[in-house]
Amino acid sequence: MTTTRTRRTARAAGAGSGLLAGAAGVLAGEGLASVLGVTGPVVAVGNRVVDLTPRPVKEWAIETFGSADKLVLLSGVLVVLAVALAALGVVGVRHRAAALTGLTVLIALAAAAMLLDPAQGAGSWEVVACVAVMLGVGLGGLAWMLSSLQAPARDTGPRRRSVLAAASGVAAVGAVGAAARTVGDRSAGPQSLDLPQPATSADPVPSGVSFDVDGLTPHVTPTEDFYRVDTALQVPQVDARDHVLRITGMVDRPLELTVGDLLERDLVERRITMTCVSNPVGGDLLGTATWIGIPTRELLAGAGVQDGADAVRSVSTDGFTAGTPLGVLTDDRGALVALGMNGGPLPAEHGYPVRMVTPGLYGYVSATKWLTELEVTRFEDFTAYWTDRGYAAKAPIKLSSRIDVPGSFAQLDAGDVTVAGVAWAQTVGVERVEVRVDEGEWHDAELGVEDSDQTWRAWRWVWPAEPGNHRLEVRATDRAGKVQTSRREPIAPDGSTGWHSTTVTVS
Repeated sequence: MTTTRTRRTARAAGAGSGLLAGAAGVLAGEGLASVLGVTGPVVAVGNRVVDLTPRPVKEWAIETFGSADKLVLLSGVLVVLAVALAALGVVGVRHRAAALTGLTVLIALAAAAMLLDPAQGAGSWEVVACVAVMLGVGLGGLAWMLSSLQAPARDTGPRRRSVLAAASGVAAVGAVGAAARTVGDRSAGPQSLDLPQPATSADPVPSGVSFDVDGLTPHVTPTEDFYRVDTALQVPQVDARDHVLRITGMVDRPLELTVGDLLERDLVERRITMTCVSNPVGGDLLGTATWIGIPTRELLAGAGVQDGADAVRSVSTDGFTAGTPLGVLTDDRGALVALGMNGGPLPAEHGYPVRMVTPGLYGYVSATKWLTELEVTRFEDFTAYWTDRGYAAKAPIKLSSRIDVPGSFAQLDAGDVTVAGVAWAQTVGVERVEVRVDEGEWHDAELGVEDSDQTWRAWRWVWPAEPGNHRLEVRATDRAGKVQTSRREPIAPDGSTGWHSTTVTVS
C-alpha cells in the first residue's frame, strides 16, 4: 500500500512538474513576444488551428459562441497543452529523457506556428529569441524539477527543499513572463488619437427613427455592444505613430500614408449599418455606428487607378486579406477608410487605427480591420482569405428582417402585444415590413422614419393576441420592390436567407 501511495504521489508530483515547467516556458515566451511585438506561441498555435479548421466547423463556432468563439478556441488550446504537459511530467518521473524530448517537440510545433504566422516574417530573429527562451526555461525547469524528484528517497528533507526550490524558481520565471505579457499589452495599446472634428458631419438622427419599445434594438449601436467577428485570436496592438497605409498595384502613383497624413485630410462622418456574413436568420451579428474617415474613392483617385482594374485587395496587420469590387469603393455609396467610431478613435478590437467601412457588402469582402494596404488589382489575379475557403468573391448584403420582441418562448398575456424589430437593405432601403401569425394573412407593420438607405429601419406592429401557442413571422420589401425570400439558405457561400420567426405562448 505504501508503495502504491508513493507511486501515486510521484506521478502527481511529476504531473505538477510538467505543468509548472511548461507553463513557465510558455509564459516566458509570451512575455518576450509581447515585448518584441510578435505573435506569442499560444495565439500562433490557435491561428494555425483556425486555418486548418473546416469551414462548417467555423460557422458552427461563430453561430454557437458568437464573439466568444476566440476565447473558447484559446481555452481549448490551453486545456490540450495542460494535459500534454502533465502527461510528460508523469512520464518524466521514470524516463526523464523521454519527457524532455516530448517537451522539445511541443516547443518545436509552437515555433513552427510562430514562424508561419502571417503577422511576422519567417525566420525573424524575434521568433528565434522567443523559442530560445521557451527551450531554456521549459526544458531547464523540467530537467531541474525531475532531477529533484529523482533524488534518493532517504534524503527526505533535502529532497523536499530541492523540489520546493525548483518549483519556486520555475514559477518565478513564469511570473516574470506573465508580467512582461501584461506590461507589453498595455504599452502597445491604442494611443490616444486627437481625432479632429469632421469637415462633413452626419445629418442628425431623425426624430421618430425608432420606437419606445422595451427590447427593441437602438438605432445606433453603443460601441461596447457592437459585434466583433474577425480572424484575430489576439487583437493587434498597433501604434498609430508608426502605422502606414500603402496604396499599391495598378495605380499611377503608389502612396504611403501615415495616420497623421490621413488626419490632415477633410474627414467625413456617416452612419452605416454593417453586417457579418456569418449572421444567421434572426441573428445579431450586425450593428449601426457613426463612422469618421476619408472617402475611399478620394484616396484611390489620389493614387490614379489604371484601366483594367476591377478589384481592391485589402491587407490587415495580422495577414487577413479581402477582395472588394473597385466600383463599390468609387461610387456614391460612401465607402470609408475609417479612423473613428461613435465619436472617438476606433477601439483596438474594431480596427484601430485604420479600417475599411463599405456600405452594402458583407464585412468579409469590405471591412478589413487594422488596415495596412489597398492593392488595386483584378479579381482574376488573386484570392482572398475567405474566398480561399469557399465563400463568394462578391457578397452584397441580402434583404433581411428580424423580430426583437417578443423573444422566443415568451409568455404573454392576452390582449394587445407590440411586436417589433429591425429590417435592413443597405444602399437600397426598406419600403415595407409585414408580420403574420400562424401562417395567416400578412399585416403591414409601422415603420420608423428612415435615417438613410445605408442604415437599418425599425418597425412595430400591435397584435391582438389570443390565448394559445403562436408562431410569428416577419418579412421585408425593399425600395426596388424585392420581397424578402422565404427560402432557407445557409451562411456559406454568400449569406443566409429566410424569414425570421419566433414562437410565443399567450394566456
